[in-house]
Amino acid sequence: MKFTREPLLVFLLIAAAIFAADQFELVADEDFVIEITSAQQQRIIDQWQAQMNRPPTEEEAMRLLEQWLREEVYYREALAMGLDNGDIIIRRRLVQKLTFLTEDLSDAGSLTETELRNFYDDNAAAYTNPVLLSFEHRYFSSDRRDDAQQDAELALTDATNPGDPFMLQKRYGERSIRVIGDLFGRDFARAVDALPVDTIEQWQGPIRSAYGWHLVKLTDRKEPQLKPFESVATKIKHDFQQRQREEANKALYEKLKARYEIVYPQEAGV
Repeated sequence: MKFTREPLLVFLLIAAAIFAADQFELVADEDFVIEITSAQQQRIIDQWQAQMNRPPTEEEAMRLLEQWLREEVYYREALAMGLDNGDIIIRRRLVQKLTFLTEDLSDAGSLTETELRNFYDDNAAAYTNPVLLSFEHRYFSSDRRDDAQQDAELALTDATNPGDPFMLQKRYGERSIRVIGDLFGRDFARAVDALPVDTIEQWQGPIRSAYGWHLVKLTDRKEPQLKPFESVATKIKHDFQQRQREEANKALYEKLKARYEIVYPQEAGV
């Protein structure tokens, strides 16, 4: 055992091993730091709110953050094990992460009221209430009658004819064209929207729906109205930041893409 008879050599080997271990711990310490930025935390909350149409409670926010941490830990461990090689899910996650980094940079600057008001003016249609219609109707079933359209026409002059039972409501208050279309069909909604204002409180039709024929009495019509800035300030800020994120990601992609030579297959004809 000649090796053990050289104390100096043994000492140097042990010292080298200790130094290497220390260096590994330093690298490991850096690799195992997960920093949660305020932008990341807000994005988690925004994603929840977009899906649930309400902000999370404090307890829900903590669970969302813990869920994100769980994913991040597993993601890093998977990378360390090389599980990302050829895995489409990991590939998409990496793309998403780079996108998030770009969004963090775009959210870094503070927004002024002037910027928000300019955005509000430039996108007024997004903050305008749609036309709202109030109406009642009498229904004539194509399934129950030989000629429901003709029966509806005759009922125009006979207010005592109630029509047929209808599975939904007979009266609707302040419904948008989109909502009416969802209930009765797009053609019906467009026809009701086209009724002249001077026909309010008069029976009109017949108008065909997805169910049959209807006589319609328009009882009120509210024209589109721009919502006051103050009432939608939070949404304007969210929309403005979202636009910034989209533009930042588009600019980053174009910049990164320019660094590459893209070679397409000849048959692609690009």
